[in-house]
Amino acid sequence: MEIETAYEKLKAWCRSQDYSGHDLFDGLNSKLFQLTPLKHSRLARLAWTQFFKRSPLNFRSIALVPKGKNPKGLALFALAALAEYGRTKSNEGEIRKLLNELLNLKLENFSGACWGYNFDWQGRAFFAPMGTPTIVPTAFAVRALVESAKDLNDENYLREARSVCDFIINDLNVSEETNDEICFSYSPIDKTRVFNASLLAAETLASVGALTDENSLKDLAVRGARYVVRRQNENGSWAYGADNYQSWADNFHTAFVLSSLKRIVTGIPECRDEFIEAIKHGYKFWIENFFLSNGTPKYFHDKTYPIDSHSSGAALVALVDLKEFDENAFSLADKIARWAIEEMQTEQGYFYYQLKLLYPIDIPYMRWSQAWMMYGLAKVLSTKVLSPDFSRLLFEKEAD
Repeated sequence: MEIETAYEKLKAWCRSQDYSGHDLFDGLNSKLFQLTPLKHSRLARLAWTQFFKRSPLNFRSIALVPKGKNPKGLALFALAALAEYGRTKSNEGEIRKLLNELLNLKLENFSGACWGYNFDWQGRAFFAPMGTPTIVPTAFAVRALVESAKDLNDENYLREARSVCDFIINDLNVSEETNDEICFSYSPIDKTRVFNASLLAAETLASVGALTDENSLKDLAVRGARYVVRRQNENGSWAYGADNYQSWADNFHTAFVLSSLKRIVTGIPECRDEFIEAIKHGYKFWIENFFLSNGTPKYFHDKTYPIDSHSSGAALVALVDLKEFDENAFSLADKIARWAIEEMQTEQGYFYYQLKLLYPIDIPYMRWSQAWMMYGLAKVLSTKVLSPDFSRLLFEKEAD
Protein backbone atom coordinates (compact mmCIF):
# COMPACT_ATOMS: atom_id res chain seq x y z
CA MET A 1 0.00 0.00 0.00
CA GLU A 2 1.24 3.49 -0.80
CA ILE A 3 2.21 5.65 2.17
CA GLU A 4 -0.24 8.42 1.28
CA THR A 5 -3.13 5.95 1.04
CA ALA A 6 -2.20 4.49 4.43
CA TYR A 7 -1.98 7.98 5.91
CA GLU A 8 -5.42 8.93 4.58
CA LYS A 9 -6.94 5.72 5.97
CA LEU A 10 -5.42 6.37 9.38
CA LYS A 11 -6.53 10.01 9.35
CA ALA A 12 -10.08 9.02 8.42
CA TRP A 13 -10.23 6.49 11.26
CA CYS A 14 -8.87 8.96 13.85
CA ARG A 15 -11.32 11.62 12.69
CA SER A 16 -14.18 9.12 12.92
CA GLN A 17 -13.23 8.69 16.59
CA ASP A 18 -12.95 12.48 17.04
CA TYR A 19 -9.33 11.82 18.13
CA SER A 20 -10.66 10.25 21.33
CA GLY A 21 -9.68 6.83 22.59
CA HIS A 22 -8.03 4.73 25.23
CA ASP A 23 -4.43 5.14 26.35
CA LEU A 24 -1.79 2.61 27.31
CA PHE A 25 -1.63 4.02 30.86
CA ASP A 26 -5.26 4.99 31.54
CA GLY A 27 -6.22 2.00 33.73
CA LEU A 28 -6.62 4.15 36.84
CA ASN A 29 -9.52 5.94 35.13
CA SER A 30 -11.52 2.75 35.79
CA LYS A 31 -14.73 3.69 37.60
CA LEU A 32 -14.68 0.28 39.26
CA PHE A 33 -11.15 0.74 40.63
CA GLN A 34 -11.98 4.23 41.89
CA LEU A 35 -14.82 2.77 43.98
CA THR A 36 -12.40 0.59 45.96
CA PRO A 37 -9.96 1.47 48.76
CA LEU A 38 -7.21 0.13 46.49
CA LYS A 39 -7.05 3.54 44.86
CA HIS A 40 -5.14 4.73 47.94
CA SER A 41 -2.46 2.03 47.63
CA ARG A 42 0.69 2.76 45.63
CA LEU A 43 1.30 -0.94 44.94
CA ALA A 44 -2.31 -1.51 43.89
CA ARG A 45 -2.25 1.48 41.56
CA LEU A 46 1.02 0.31 40.02
CA ALA A 47 -0.23 -3.28 39.57
CA TRP A 48 -3.57 -2.13 38.10
CA THR A 49 -1.83 0.18 35.64
CA GLN A 50 0.63 -2.52 34.58
CA PHE A 51 -2.14 -5.10 34.16
CA PHE A 52 -3.92 -2.94 31.59
CA LYS A 53 -0.64 -1.95 29.95
CA ARG A 54 0.57 -5.53 29.53
CA SER A 55 -2.67 -7.37 28.83
CA PRO A 56 -3.09 -8.58 25.22
CA LEU A 57 -6.86 -8.15 25.68
CA ASN A 58 -8.58 -4.85 26.27
CA PHE A 59 -10.58 -5.04 29.51
CA ARG A 60 -11.24 -1.31 29.67
CA SER A 61 -14.91 -1.49 28.72
CA ILE A 62 -15.51 -4.11 31.42
CA ALA A 63 -13.61 -2.02 33.98
CA LEU A 64 -15.50 1.12 32.91
CA VAL A 65 -12.47 3.02 31.65
CA PRO A 66 -13.86 5.81 29.46
CA LYS A 67 -12.27 6.98 26.24
CA GLY A 68 -10.78 10.45 26.30
CA LYS A 69 -8.72 13.07 24.51
CA ASN A 70 -5.08 13.16 25.48
CA PRO A 71 -3.26 16.54 25.26
CA LYS A 72 -0.09 14.98 23.90
CA GLY A 73 -2.14 13.06 21.37
CA LEU A 74 -3.84 16.26 20.22
CA ALA A 75 -0.43 17.94 19.89
CA LEU A 76 0.85 15.05 17.76
CA PHE A 77 -2.24 15.13 15.56
CA ALA A 78 -1.74 18.89 15.14
CA LEU A 79 1.90 18.28 14.17
CA ALA A 80 0.76 15.72 11.61
CA ALA A 81 -1.72 18.23 10.21
CA LEU A 82 1.04 20.85 10.06
CA ALA A 83 3.26 18.48 8.08
CA GLU A 84 0.35 17.88 5.71
CA TYR A 85 -0.20 21.64 5.45
CA GLY A 86 3.38 21.98 4.25
CA ARG A 87 2.45 19.79 1.27
CA THR A 88 -1.10 20.83 0.50
CA LYS A 89 -1.86 24.21 2.14
CA SER A 90 -5.42 22.92 2.41
CA ASN A 91 -6.10 21.98 6.03
CA GLU A 92 -5.58 25.12 8.11
CA GLY A 93 -9.02 24.71 9.66
CA GLU A 94 -8.14 21.25 10.97
CA ILE A 95 -4.90 22.55 12.49
CA ARG A 96 -6.68 25.38 14.29
CA LYS A 97 -9.43 23.05 15.51
CA LEU A 98 -6.88 20.70 17.06
CA LEU A 99 -4.92 23.57 18.61
CA ASN A 100 -8.08 25.10 20.05
CA GLU A 101 -8.93 21.78 21.69
CA LEU A 102 -5.38 21.56 22.99
CA LEU A 103 -5.47 25.08 24.42
CA ASN A 104 -8.80 24.36 26.08
CA LEU A 105 -7.06 21.57 28.03
CA LYS A 106 -4.43 23.88 29.54
CA LEU A 107 -3.99 23.47 33.28
CA GLU A 108 -4.60 26.44 35.56
CA ASN A 109 -2.80 27.82 38.63
CA PHE A 110 0.76 27.45 37.35
CA SER A 111 3.32 30.05 36.30
CA GLY A 112 2.63 29.50 32.62
CA ALA A 113 0.78 27.33 30.15
CA CYS A 114 1.20 23.59 30.74
CA TRP A 115 -0.51 20.27 30.14
CA GLY A 116 -0.77 16.86 31.78
CA TYR A 117 -2.32 13.53 30.96
CA ASN A 118 -6.05 12.82 31.12
CA PHE A 119 -5.64 10.08 33.72
CA ASP A 120 -4.05 9.38 37.08
CA TRP A 121 -0.65 7.83 36.51
CA GLN A 122 1.35 5.67 38.89
CA GLY A 123 4.96 5.21 37.92
CA ARG A 124 7.76 3.55 39.79
CA ALA A 125 9.13 6.88 41.00
CA PHE A 126 6.00 8.89 41.81
CA PHE A 127 2.22 9.23 41.51
CA ALA A 128 0.81 11.97 39.26
CA PRO A 129 -2.93 12.55 39.73
CA MET A 130 -4.94 13.76 36.77
CA GLY A 131 -4.31 17.50 36.49
CA THR A 132 -0.58 17.23 37.24
CA PRO A 133 1.40 19.05 34.55
CA THR A 134 4.28 17.11 33.05
CA ILE A 135 6.92 18.26 30.62
CA VAL A 136 6.34 15.61 27.93
CA PRO A 137 2.82 16.60 26.80
CA THR A 138 3.70 20.23 27.47
CA ALA A 139 6.78 20.14 25.23
CA PHE A 140 4.92 18.53 22.35
CA ALA A 141 2.19 21.14 22.72
CA VAL A 142 4.89 23.79 22.36
CA ARG A 143 6.34 22.05 19.30
CA ALA A 144 2.89 22.27 17.67
CA LEU A 145 2.38 25.88 18.78
CA VAL A 146 5.80 27.03 17.57
CA GLU A 147 5.38 25.38 14.18
CA SER A 148 1.88 26.84 13.89
CA ALA A 149 3.14 30.31 14.80
CA LYS A 150 5.63 30.08 11.93
CA ASP A 151 3.54 28.26 9.32
CA LEU A 152 0.27 30.10 9.97
CA ASN A 153 1.93 33.42 10.85
CA ASP A 154 -0.04 33.65 14.11
CA GLU A 155 1.63 35.39 17.05
CA ASN A 156 -1.05 34.16 19.45
CA TYR A 157 0.43 30.68 19.26
CA LEU A 158 3.90 32.04 19.98
CA ARG A 159 2.58 33.88 23.06
CA GLU A 160 1.15 30.62 24.38
CA ALA A 161 4.45 28.86 23.71
CA ARG A 162 6.40 31.61 25.46
CA SER A 163 4.17 31.23 28.50
CA VAL A 164 5.29 27.61 28.80
CA CYS A 165 8.85 28.79 29.37
CA ASP A 166 7.68 30.46 32.59
CA PHE A 167 6.22 27.13 33.71
CA ILE A 168 9.50 25.33 32.97
CA ILE A 169 11.64 27.91 34.75
CA ASN A 170 9.42 28.51 37.78
CA ASP A 171 7.47 25.30 38.38
CA LEU A 172 9.68 22.39 37.37
CA ASN A 173 12.36 21.27 39.79
CA VAL A 174 15.79 22.04 38.39
CA SER A 175 18.90 20.12 39.42
CA GLU A 176 22.07 22.15 38.92
CA GLU A 177 24.44 19.23 38.46
CA THR A 178 27.44 21.46 37.73
CA ASN A 179 27.95 25.15 37.05
CA ASP A 180 27.25 24.76 33.33
CA GLU A 181 24.58 22.04 33.17
CA ILE A 182 21.06 21.54 34.53
CA CYS A 183 18.39 18.84 34.55
CA PHE A 184 14.67 19.58 34.53
CA SER A 185 12.25 17.33 36.43
CA TYR A 186 9.37 15.46 34.82
CA SER A 187 6.78 17.44 36.78
CA PRO A 188 6.56 19.95 39.63
CA ILE A 189 5.97 17.14 42.15
CA ASP A 190 9.03 14.98 41.48
CA LYS A 191 12.79 15.28 41.21
CA THR A 192 13.47 12.47 38.77
CA ARG A 193 16.19 12.91 36.15
CA VAL A 194 14.76 11.47 32.95
CA PHE A 195 17.03 12.33 30.03
CA ASN A 196 14.52 12.64 27.20
CA ALA A 197 12.07 14.56 29.39
CA SER A 198 14.67 17.07 30.57
CA LEU A 199 15.83 17.47 26.98
CA LEU A 200 12.25 18.21 25.86
CA ALA A 201 12.24 21.11 28.32
CA ALA A 202 15.52 22.30 26.79
CA GLU A 203 14.06 21.92 23.28
CA THR A 204 11.11 24.08 24.30
CA LEU A 205 13.35 26.84 25.63
CA ALA A 206 15.55 26.67 22.52
CA SER A 207 12.71 26.77 20.00
CA VAL A 208 10.92 29.63 21.73
CA GLY A 209 14.14 31.51 22.46
CA ALA A 210 15.11 31.27 18.80
CA LEU A 211 11.89 33.08 17.82
CA THR A 212 11.84 35.63 20.64
CA ASP A 213 15.63 36.14 20.61
CA GLU A 214 15.94 35.70 24.38
CA ASN A 215 19.46 34.71 25.31
CA SER A 216 18.36 33.69 28.81
CA LEU A 217 16.12 30.96 27.38
CA LYS A 218 18.79 29.80 24.96
CA ASP A 219 21.39 29.65 27.73
CA LEU A 220 19.14 27.41 29.84
CA ALA A 221 18.50 25.22 26.81
CA VAL A 222 22.22 24.73 26.18
CA ARG A 223 22.83 23.88 29.82
CA GLY A 224 20.00 21.34 29.67
CA ALA A 225 21.38 19.77 26.49
CA ARG A 226 24.85 19.64 27.99
CA TYR A 227 23.56 17.62 30.96
CA VAL A 228 22.17 14.90 28.68
CA VAL A 229 25.07 14.88 26.22
CA ARG A 230 27.60 14.41 29.00
CA ARG A 231 25.73 11.31 30.18
CA GLN A 232 25.84 9.51 26.87
CA ASN A 233 27.14 5.97 27.16
CA GLU A 234 30.44 5.03 25.57
CA ASN A 235 28.68 3.04 22.83
CA GLY A 236 26.60 6.08 21.84
CA SER A 237 23.36 5.11 23.60
CA TRP A 238 21.51 6.94 26.35
CA ALA A 239 19.84 5.31 29.32
CA TYR A 240 16.29 6.35 30.11
CA GLY A 241 17.43 8.25 33.19
CA ALA A 242 20.14 8.86 35.74
CA ASP A 243 19.09 6.39 38.43
CA ASN A 244 20.04 2.72 38.49
CA TYR A 245 16.49 1.52 37.84
CA GLN A 246 16.40 3.72 34.69
CA SER A 247 19.41 2.14 33.02
CA TRP A 248 17.71 0.60 29.96
CA ALA A 249 17.88 2.08 26.44
CA ASP A 250 15.01 1.70 23.98
CA ASN A 251 14.21 2.73 20.43
CA PHE A 252 11.74 5.57 20.79
CA HIS A 253 13.33 7.31 23.77
CA THR A 254 16.61 7.32 21.83
CA ALA A 255 14.73 8.85 18.90
CA PHE A 256 13.32 11.52 21.21
CA VAL A 257 16.78 12.45 22.46
CA LEU A 258 18.18 12.71 18.94
CA SER A 259 15.24 14.77 17.66
CA SER A 260 15.44 17.18 20.59
CA LEU A 261 19.20 17.63 20.22
CA LYS A 262 18.76 18.31 16.51
CA ARG A 263 16.05 20.90 17.21
CA ILE A 264 18.23 22.55 19.84
CA VAL A 265 21.23 22.96 17.54
CA THR A 266 18.91 24.22 14.80
CA GLY A 267 17.48 26.88 17.11
CA ILE A 268 20.85 27.74 18.63
CA PRO A 269 23.45 27.24 15.86
CA GLU A 270 26.29 28.49 18.07
CA CYS A 271 26.06 25.30 20.18
CA ARG A 272 26.26 22.99 17.17
CA ASP A 273 29.98 22.30 17.44
CA GLU A 274 29.61 21.33 21.09
CA PHE A 275 26.87 18.75 20.52
CA ILE A 276 27.29 17.48 16.97
CA GLU A 277 29.64 14.61 17.84
CA ALA A 278 27.17 13.30 20.43
CA ILE A 279 24.41 13.38 17.80
CA LYS A 280 26.66 11.53 15.34
CA HIS A 281 27.58 8.89 17.89
CA GLY A 282 24.02 8.44 19.13
CA TYR A 283 22.55 8.33 15.64
CA LYS A 284 25.06 5.68 14.54
CA PHE A 285 24.26 3.48 17.53
CA TRP A 286 20.52 3.94 16.98
CA ILE A 287 20.32 3.02 13.29
CA GLU A 288 22.80 0.15 13.64
CA ASN A 289 21.12 -1.49 16.64
CA PHE A 290 17.39 -0.74 16.65
CA PHE A 291 16.29 -1.79 13.15
CA LEU A 292 16.36 -4.97 11.11
CA SER A 293 17.40 -4.86 7.46
CA ASN A 294 13.78 -4.85 6.26
CA GLY A 295 12.87 -1.81 8.38
CA THR A 296 11.45 -3.66 11.39
CA PRO A 297 11.89 -1.44 14.47
CA LYS A 298 13.17 -3.31 17.53
CA TYR A 299 12.04 -2.19 20.98
CA PHE A 300 15.41 -2.84 22.60
CA HIS A 301 18.79 -3.01 20.86
CA ASP A 302 19.48 -6.60 21.90
CA LYS A 303 16.16 -8.29 21.00
CA THR A 304 13.49 -7.91 18.37
CA TYR A 305 10.23 -8.40 20.26
CA PRO A 306 7.99 -6.76 21.17
CA ILE A 307 7.66 -4.67 18.01
CA ASP A 308 5.82 -1.47 18.90
CA SER A 309 4.09 0.95 16.52
CA HIS A 310 5.24 3.76 18.81
CA SER A 311 8.82 2.91 17.81
CA SER A 312 7.90 3.10 14.13
CA GLY A 313 6.22 6.49 14.40
CA ALA A 314 8.93 8.05 16.54
CA ALA A 315 11.62 6.68 14.21
CA LEU A 316 9.95 8.25 11.16
CA VAL A 317 9.88 11.65 12.87
CA ALA A 318 13.49 11.42 14.01
CA LEU A 319 14.79 10.25 10.63
CA VAL A 320 13.10 13.15 8.85
CA ASP A 321 14.43 15.55 11.50
CA LEU A 322 17.94 14.17 10.94
CA LYS A 323 17.81 13.71 7.16
CA GLU A 324 20.30 16.49 6.48
CA PHE A 325 22.94 14.48 8.32
CA ASP A 326 22.56 11.14 6.54
CA GLU A 327 21.92 10.54 2.85
CA ASN A 328 20.31 7.20 3.73
CA ALA A 329 17.94 8.55 6.39
CA PHE A 330 14.98 9.02 4.12
CA SER A 331 15.34 5.62 2.45
CA LEU A 332 15.33 4.01 5.91
CA ALA A 333 12.27 6.06 6.88
CA ASP A 334 10.51 4.93 3.72
CA LYS A 335 11.39 1.30 4.48
CA ILE A 336 10.11 1.55 8.08
CA ALA A 337 6.90 3.22 6.96
CA ARG A 338 6.15 0.57 4.35
CA TRP A 339 6.98 -2.25 6.77
CA ALA A 340 4.67 -0.80 9.46
CA ILE A 341 1.85 -0.32 6.94
CA GLU A 342 2.18 -3.88 5.68
CA GLU A 343 2.57 -5.56 9.07
CA MET A 344 0.71 -3.37 11.58
CA GLN A 345 -2.04 -1.37 9.88
CA THR A 346 -5.55 -2.84 9.99
CA GLU A 347 -8.20 -2.71 7.30
CA GLN A 348 -10.05 -0.10 9.36
CA GLY A 349 -7.00 2.16 9.15
CA TYR A 350 -5.63 2.10 12.70
CA PHE A 351 -2.34 0.48 13.73
CA TYR A 352 -1.75 -2.41 16.11
CA TYR A 353 -0.20 -1.52 19.43
CA GLN A 354 2.42 -4.30 19.33
CA LEU A 355 3.50 -7.46 17.61
CA LYS A 356 4.59 -10.18 20.01
CA LEU A 357 6.54 -13.20 18.80
CA LEU A 358 3.37 -15.31 18.43
CA TYR A 359 0.50 -12.84 18.21
CA PRO A 360 -0.44 -9.18 17.68
CA ILE A 361 -2.02 -6.84 20.22
CA ASP A 362 -4.49 -4.88 18.18
CA ILE A 363 -5.76 -2.44 20.84
CA PRO A 364 -6.02 0.91 19.02
CA TYR A 365 -4.34 3.21 21.54
CA MET A 366 -5.01 6.71 20.29
CA ARG A 367 -1.96 8.63 21.59
CA TRP A 368 0.59 5.84 21.82
CA SER A 369 0.05 4.28 18.40
CA GLN A 370 -2.24 6.28 16.12
CA ALA A 371 -0.98 9.79 16.89
CA TRP A 372 2.66 8.78 16.52
CA MET A 373 2.07 6.88 13.29
CA MET A 374 0.05 9.75 11.87
CA TYR A 375 2.79 12.25 12.78
CA GLY A 376 5.49 9.97 11.38
CA LEU A 377 3.73 9.21 8.11
CA ALA A 378 2.90 12.88 7.61
CA LYS A 379 6.56 13.79 8.12
CA VAL A 380 7.67 11.22 5.56
CA LEU A 381 5.12 12.46 3.04
CA SER A 382 6.26 16.04 3.63
CA THR A 383 9.83 15.11 2.63
CA LYS A 384 9.64 13.81 -0.91
CA VAL A 385 13.18 14.69 -1.95
CA LEU A 386 16.32 15.06 0.14
CA SER A 387 18.26 18.28 -0.10
CA PRO A 388 21.24 17.87 -2.46
CA ASP A 389 23.49 19.63 0.05
CA PHE A 390 25.22 16.83 1.92
CA SER A 391 28.24 18.89 2.89
CA ARG A 392 27.61 18.18 6.56
CA LEU A 393 26.74 14.49 6.49
CA LEU A 394 27.21 12.83 9.82
CA PHE A 395 29.54 10.18 8.50
CA GLU A 396 31.43 12.09 5.88
CA LYS A 397 35.14 11.58 6.01
CA GLU A 398 36.87 14.59 7.40
CA ALA A 399 39.59 16.16 5.30
CA ASP A 400 43.09 15.17 6.25
